[in-house]
Amino acid sequence: MEVHILIPVVMLSLGVGFFVGWYISGKTGENRIASAKNVARKIVTDAEKEAQTLKREKLIEVKDEWYSKKKEFDREAQNKRNKLQGQERALDVREENIDRRVELLSKKERDQATLQRRLEEKARVTQTRHDELEKLVAEQNIRLERTSGLSPEEAKRLLIENMANDARAEAAHMLKELRDKARDEAKKEAQKIIVQAIQRTAADHSVETTVSVLNIQSDEMKGRIIGREGRNIRAFEAATGVDVIVDDTPEAVILSGFDPFRREVARVSLERLISDGRIHPARIEEMVERVRTELEEEVVKIGENTLLEVGLHGTHKEMVSLLGRMKYRSSYGQNMLQHSIEVAFLTGLMAAELSLDARLARRAGLFHDIGKCVDRSVEGPHALIGYEIAKKCGEHPIVANAIGSHHDDIPMESPIAALVQAADAVSGARPGARRESVEGYVKRLEKLESFAQSFQGVAKTYAIQAGREVRVVVEQDKIDDATADQLASDIAAKIQQEMEYPGQIKVTVIREFRAVAYAK
Repeated sequence: MEVHILIPVVMLSLGVGFFVGWYISGKTGENRIASAKNVARKIVTDAEKEAQTLKREKLIEVKDEWYSKKKEFDREAQNKRNKLQGQERALDVREENIDRRVELLSKKERDQATLQRRLEEKARVTQTRHDELEKLVAEQNIRLERTSGLSPEEAKRLLIENMANDARAEAAHMLKELRDKARDEAKKEAQKIIVQAIQRTAADHSVETTVSVLNIQSDEMKGRIIGREGRNIRAFEAATGVDVIVDDTPEAVILSGFDPFRREVARVSLERLISDGRIHPARIEEMVERVRTELEEEVVKIGENTLLEVGLHGTHKEMVSLLGRMKYRSSYGQNMLQHSIEVAFLTGLMAAELSLDARLARRAGLFHDIGKCVDRSVEGPHALIGYEIAKKCGEHPIVANAIGSHHDDIPMESPIAALVQAADAVSGARPGARRESVEGYVKRLEKLESFAQSFQGVAKTYAIQAGREVRVVVEQDKIDDATADQLASDIAAKIQQEMEYPGQIKVTVIREFRAVAYAK
């Protein structure tokens, strides 16, 4: 009974379930179809929107390209318009220039026509006057023939004979002058050759002129030299007049000053202070004064030894002291004492060759630069200062004049003065004497010759006398006597403006005429 009831119930449940499933499945299909339709509509809508967007972008790109093409076209058109306008302006300017030139040519043609008429008129006047002059000359010749009783041929012959006699007399006079001049020049050249040949006493003695280097045992000594708050170094510089440079240079102190005598006093004083170990202001002043006194005595000994070396005696004490001070003086790096000894020997040798007083010449050469050793408070050229000192100390008048005139500050009164000047030039200008290398010396001579060679009409140039003279040989057909004098002045002016050199340079211009004939 229960089974019979259960089966229909189960069947009913199945039927109800099938119906419900079928209903739900139908609803679900409808929903899916609706959803698919919505998705399709959305896809179509998005596609339409994207198509519209692409359409707008393409339109924008096309418009941009059209605008860029339009701008490029406008720019090219504007450039062409500007170029055409520039060409039009150039054509206008050219047309104006052509108009001005046409006007100028027309004016020149009118002026030329006027000038031609004037020239023709002057030519007619000149021809008329020429005819009148020829007529007057003919009449004058007839009168002269009647007055002198000579034919034209006879008058010409007589005139030629008179001119030939005058030319012979003038030639003989010029020949005598040339011979006398050649004799004088030969004598001068011989003396110059002697000056140039005497080089056997020459020696290199170029020295440093501004600093001295003092070696110390250790860098700890630098602090003692400087002192507390720099009082020692200030006291030392005040006492010596020399700058003390204490830098990073290992185991060295530099003394700087332009006065070699003060620098030597400072060097010796500092050496003794370092050796003694007591370095303070009072000790510094005491040591500097002691060293200065000792060096003053040494200066006198140096002067006396120099006089013995040169073979001189009977000299005033002031002259001896100044002579010794030359050891601590230099000129262009050349030690003045060695230079003076060299000049003394050169002057003495030349004086002996010329039969002059050799002892007096050596004395003048030794003291020629004595004025450089006087204190700087005395003003004036060193040659004149030395001249006054020599007179005050009772030197021979020839010696005093040689001292004062070796730079042409006063006139020379004896041949010894000229010898001193020549020996001073040789000693100072030769290679190795002063601070100038052989290469620099050769370049200076080459530059000197090139300056003279740069002028028109110059054939050859020779730098002689160790660069103290340049000889210029000119072409006689291009340079006359008056022009030769001006050429010498121009060369000297150019050398003075563009070159640096000690002393002076003599410019000699030589104009020579040679006539050559052959006897066959």
